[in-house]
Amino acid sequence: MQSNSENEYLKQIYHHMKDGIIIMKENREIIMINPAGQNLTGWHKGGFVPYCSYCTEQAGTHHKPSCYLIANKDVLGLLSKMPTYQGNKIDVEMSVAAIYVNKETSQTEYMLVLRDHETHKQVREAAINKKMIRALIEAKEEEHKRLAQELHDGVGQSLFSVSLALQAIESFVQQNDKLIDYIDEVREELQKVMNDVKNYAYQLRPQSLDQLGLEPTIRYLIDLIQRKVPNLEIQMKTQGLGRCDPAVEINLYRIIQEALHNITKYAQATLVVIDLIKDNTHVYMTIKDNGIGFDRNSIQSEGLGLKHIEERVDQLGGTCKIISNLARGTTIEIVIPRWRPKND
Repeated sequence: MQSNSENEYLKQIYHHMKDGIIIMKENREIIMINPAGQNLTGWHKGGFVPYCSYCTEQAGTHHKPSCYLIANKDVLGLLSKMPTYQGNKIDVEMSVAAIYVNKETSQTEYMLVLRDHETHKQVREAAINKKMIRALIEAKEEEHKRLAQELHDGVGQSLFSVSLALQAIESFVQQNDKLIDYIDEVREELQKVMNDVKNYAYQLRPQSLDQLGLEPTIRYLIDLIQRKVPNLEIQMKTQGLGRCDPAVEINLYRIIQEALHNITKYAQATLVVIDLIKDNTHVYMTIKDNGIGFDRNSIQSEGLGLKHIEERVDQLGGTCKIISNLARGTTIEIVIPRWRPKND
């Protein structure tokens, strides 16, 4: 015998399930129907469950329809169109099970479960799209890593060899002032190119991220930005950060990179505070500035930078909250699992 708490628990499940649950008699009279079933079909207790399009088509014009699922108990489910109270038909996935025999009438009562196929299909498509976005982000980061390595180890080393060759040439032409001046100009231009290559490689994929971890890489990024924007103070506080999963590190770095880019370009801020905390289960990150803020609804292209931040957080199975008020700055609050979620 079930306890009151168990009955209450089952009652809550019945009322809150997203699928429609209908209890009906053999003559298809509705004995019970949960809120999801009512919202989906418009049916009510005391009414009758119509036959689906599959059963009516099977019956044709010469026979009375009969329920295919009740007649074929080995069939677990069926995809068909079901008429609603409003007169239209909806695509549903449905299953039927005999659950009770009424001793007074000797009639079997059945539970009909309906699932909105269109909504279910959209959920599946959203899950597939999510996996595709994750795969694209990962492929992009791998390509960035490869290109950065080639720039550093290939082009960078070649340019360094040219620089050494110029020094060697210079030692043989000490008496030719014009040639010395020309070599100095070439060396200066070469140094600019080497610096550019180094910066490009860093933008693609900082080597320090793989070698040293997230915190040193972010601090180096902050140092670079503050050299370019000396009137912007950037503070970073961390707690228990250490090393994270590589996917977590690169995505958090990209998020901070994108956020700082937006702040320096649009926010007119003088102070940015970054908090990074890791415990046994999650990583918590807050990026707060004292800039002019914004109204997200008025941002052109819906703020692609913000969307990219949200996409990266979503791929890590986390949550992202962006709070901004005009003249009061912007705060980005992010919570993600410590370990990267599986591709389920």
